[in-house]
Amino acid sequence: MLAVRASEGDEDAFAVLVRRHSSRLLALAQHILGNPADAEDAVQEAFLSAWRRLPEYRHGALFGTWMYRIVTNRCLNILRHRPRPLPLDSVPEPAASDAGSSPPRAAETDAAAGALAQALMELRPELRACWVLRELHGLHYEEIALVVGSSEQTVRGRLSRARGTLMEAMRPWR
Repeated sequence: MLAVRASEGDEDAFAVLVRRHSSRLLALAQHILGNPADAEDAVQEAFLSAWRRLPEYRHGALFGTWMYRIVTNRCLNILRHRPRPLPLDSVPEPAASDAGSSPPRAAETDAAAGALAQALMELRPELRACWVLRELHGLHYEEIALVVGSSEQTVRGRLSRARGTLMEAMRPWR
């Protein structure tokens, strides 16, 4: 197991873990923070923290889940200490539309995607983290509870509030 070897000081094993998990963790951080530069910093700091804390790693837990927790906590700390407005260039580009769709339909789709991105960034950080972990990363309630350090019931409540807030924000787009 790579995580065991890494916890014993094997730098090559840790490098494999970093390569294996980087893209998902970066996507998570970008969705929570809304800023690619902050996301890269958060993931890099999380991996440094993980390397230092590897002796504490419980081998019964999945390494990916452990890293999700470290990255999520790092992102939430960044949001708590450096609140700032969403830069316009950080709204993700919408997916390319079908060649057969009309320009007005493509513009409407782009505007709706922008509205969703804005509504997501306006959620309280703990609600946003739970929503991103569930809806964009597909984690189960139990996994999210481990990542955010809360009970499953708390996670369910946060997801319910996040979904309700997002549905309300997207009402004009239905």
